[in-house]
Amino acid sequence: MPEITINNIIVNFPFKPYSVQEEYMTKVIECLQNNKNGVLESPTGTGKTLSLLCSSLSWLLTRKAQMQAQSLIGAVDNPTFGGHFFKKLNNELKEATGSTKPSTGFTWAAPKIIYASRTHSQLSQAMQELKRTSYKHVSVAVLGSRDQLCIHPEVSKETNSSNKIHMCHSKLKSRTCFYYNNVETRKEDPFFKQEVLDIEDLVKAGQKYRCCPYFLSRELKQTADITFMPYNYLLDPKSRRSQGIDLQNCVVLLDEAHNIEKICEEAASLQICSTDIAMCIEELSVVMEDMAKEMTEQNDFLTETTNVQKDFTADDLCILKSMFLELEKAIDAIEIKKREEGDTHPSGFIFELLEKAQLTHGKEQLVIDKLDKIVFYLSTASISPFARKGNALQKFSDLLRTVFSSGNSARYKEKIKQCYKVYIQVEEPKKGKKDVWESKKKVLKNEGKIISYWCFSPGYSMHQLMEQGVHSIVLTSGTLSPLQPFISDLGIPIEVQLENPHIVKGDQICVGVLSQGPDGYSLNSSFNTRNDPKYIMSLGRTIFNFSCLIPEGLLVFFPSYPVMKKCREEWQNVGLWTKIAERKPIYVEPQYRDEFASIMSEYYEKINDPSHKGAIFMAVCRGKVSEGLDFANANGRAVLITGLPFPPLKDPRVILKQQYLEEMKRLDKETLSGQQWYQLEASRAVNQAIGRIIRHKNDYGAIILCDCRFENPSFKKQLSAWLRPHVKKFNNFGVITKDLRDFFKYANRAFPQPNSGMYSSVSLSATSASFDTIASRTSKNTSKANDHTTRVEDNFNIDLYVDGNETDKKPTEVKKKSFFEILATDSKPMINFSDCKLKEQQNFSESAKSTTGSAPKRRKIKILPMECNEYVSGPSTASDANVTNSQQNHTEADDSTDKKALGKTYLKKVKCSLSESNYKIFAKMIQDYNSTNNFEELLKVLQTLFPPNKGLLHLFIGFKHFLKKQHIAPFESHVALLGNT
Repeated sequence: MPEITINNIIVNFPFKPYSVQEEYMTKVIECLQNNKNGVLESPTGTGKTLSLLCSSLSWLLTRKAQMQAQSLIGAVDNPTFGGHFFKKLNNELKEATGSTKPSTGFTWAAPKIIYASRTHSQLSQAMQELKRTSYKHVSVAVLGSRDQLCIHPEVSKETNSSNKIHMCHSKLKSRTCFYYNNVETRKEDPFFKQEVLDIEDLVKAGQKYRCCPYFLSRELKQTADITFMPYNYLLDPKSRRSQGIDLQNCVVLLDEAHNIEKICEEAASLQICSTDIAMCIEELSVVMEDMAKEMTEQNDFLTETTNVQKDFTADDLCILKSMFLELEKAIDAIEIKKREEGDTHPSGFIFELLEKAQLTHGKEQLVIDKLDKIVFYLSTASISPFARKGNALQKFSDLLRTVFSSGNSARYKEKIKQCYKVYIQVEEPKKGKKDVWESKKKVLKNEGKIISYWCFSPGYSMHQLMEQGVHSIVLTSGTLSPLQPFISDLGIPIEVQLENPHIVKGDQICVGVLSQGPDGYSLNSSFNTRNDPKYIMSLGRTIFNFSCLIPEGLLVFFPSYPVMKKCREEWQNVGLWTKIAERKPIYVEPQYRDEFASIMSEYYEKINDPSHKGAIFMAVCRGKVSEGLDFANANGRAVLITGLPFPPLKDPRVILKQQYLEEMKRLDKETLSGQQWYQLEASRAVNQAIGRIIRHKNDYGAIILCDCRFENPSFKKQLSAWLRPHVKKFNNFGVITKDLRDFFKYANRAFPQPNSGMYSSVSLSATSASFDTIASRTSKNTSKANDHTTRVEDNFNIDLYVDGNETDKKPTEVKKKSFFEILATDSKPMINFSDCKLKEQQNFSESAKSTTGSAPKRRKIKILPMECNEYVSGPSTASDANVTNSQQNHTEADDSTDKKALGKTYLKKVKCSLSESNYKIFAKMIQDYNSTNNFEELLKVLQTLFPPNKGLLHLFIGFKHFLKKQHIAPFESHVALLGNT
């Protein structure tokens, strides 16, 4: 591997580094040599993670070599034994590492590196990068939770994390965990020392060697040169203690640090409510009843039934219950003056409240110890499988740890006063079905309250981190701009800064602000206009037109899930969603994690499918897609930002954060104002979404900001530094259309697309899963299907064709089947008609017309220019329906149409046009009609699902193909009546 010398440190890199990578590694080494903290921004796609690992590990190995030389000097101080040589070597290494420590043999330990990121999947990506380097021989560990690492058959099935911890402790104490018992003998196995094992690898190894991955990882951490872990393990004092993380003399690398401010604040905050206190009292009562029962029956309940020793007495329970009753009274006595908004109190209010229950500094640790013992008993005693297991008591114990985390000094009190607020609001009763398995909850005598203890300064947690004796902290990300507000918010000294340019050139990107849609209506997704039907339609027509112009993958980001949902419903109601889906299949980011992996996999497969011209992925800023996912090459040729994703304006926490910043600005004019922070939050989310495309040196793509507010100069200043010089302003839709056409024609010639295999490895960071997209096809399709030039030119000349996906195909010789048989036997049915259940994840994929067989032939016809802009003037629903009806009647007359293909195409159109609930009704209707032969009921449901005034008449008429013979004539008569109406 190539070697490069930076500040006397020899760095091995997998390839000759780019200039931006050399500059980045220089800054990292500067931080480590001089014990300084740094904030380094390098755009996504510039090899940031690889550069960070290579530079830090090369420094570490050089430092360790210096220490070995110093230890030898201490042991052999005689020239006969080479003392002069080692002194010379020590001086050279000292110059390289920048060490100022005295040469005293083994009196100081070698530093270690902690690499932290937001999610375990991001950590797995970094560990994969490490495997590519010459540093893969270093000692490596990765920390995870029991949820990810426990392989015990009983404990791993427990869904509650707190219960899982206590069940684990119980088995350790009784020495009944076979996997844990094997850790001591297996931890020295060469396999664990020689391999870079991420979470998934560690679990597989644990199962193979029959030893606990969770405790094995903690053993490996003791001797590891570099340890990978999520942020919260570092920034949350409770997690640091539980994981046994010692930060003394550690280099802390915080990757993807654009999240760090929010994570710091959340780690230092907490919330508790009246119901939690009531549950604490009830949990203590359960334990007291158990003890009373033992005394009454004179039976050693614990020894015979649970084998759990009680490390608390009846007096302990009485004291604790009395304490909680006093606390409950104190909370009930709180008067909320602003019932709608909630009341805000200074930070000292939480201490006053706890003091009323005799909880003060010095006493809290005694209470925490007793609570932990009671929680351990509740979570391990086999009193009932449905009994509560100490969750409320555990929550209160965590509250005490957070509130009293930093002692009782005057300095600590001043920090708390500055950084914290107490917010109290009414606790709304939970709605929903009563859980028959859950024992009755304690009825609250008074109105319940939620007490939030919120930290508004990231610097509070960062200072606590610094106080642990760290060597250096390096914060890095692709989207930290602007740097100064970010540094100011951290509240720790930052001596080293970097704002790297991108490795791509200006002709590889097309960046513009679009203020108007193709119909001339203003694009503005502000709170006052986002529900305006005219705005929604203009945005939809914009996306439709771009789906014709942009080849392959198109990403569309909305400000929030509600906005995306509203747009989707409106476009479906008028048939515009179907129009877009006919150009490119649409995939929508789901709100639930379990559906996400399959949707992403489908999207990547569709991009690689030569029978389609790409796909659209609609997602949300700050959502799962906007961070960590790679949309390189064809997966993302353009990203559309449809609005500014501001935090919720009326959220109490957002309001208080702005108030806190205004207070700080009065003390220090250099800090951010509340309004500046609010705007910056939106800009950073936009920068993060933009970073999904342009992932390597030869990549290219378009970035279109579809909101007139992006024209504001203050927003342009907050875009990533590498992007700002290239931003254009487009007031005319025709101009941006021409620019995009020219850009993609040029890019297709200048930057040839790699073979499909080049983007077969796609990592889904947000879901902790990796997928390999389909990169190869059958030999009969290879020659034409993988011809990138043909596919791209199809998009350039879209106005020369009837439809980008409608093709003339030779009918396939198949046995004729009914519509219902086709749907039931299709290899990939959209509906399972045997039990009438929808595949839930497929609700989010809106497919265009299927094409099968050989590469399609296109039929050129004479049409008006700019056919793709048919929505510029916004055609009426009626005229649109007439055109569609004409096309549909033509289809009906074509007897040669393959029934199976027709059924699949019709079903996909239906799915594009209906909501999930209506689609289920549609599936049930077909099942009922097939079994009961009830034509009248079918007609009634069809009219409900496809009302003519909603532009869905063509779908109503299209169902004629799948009726039974005796029902076709009455159906046509009914259609004729509708036409007269």
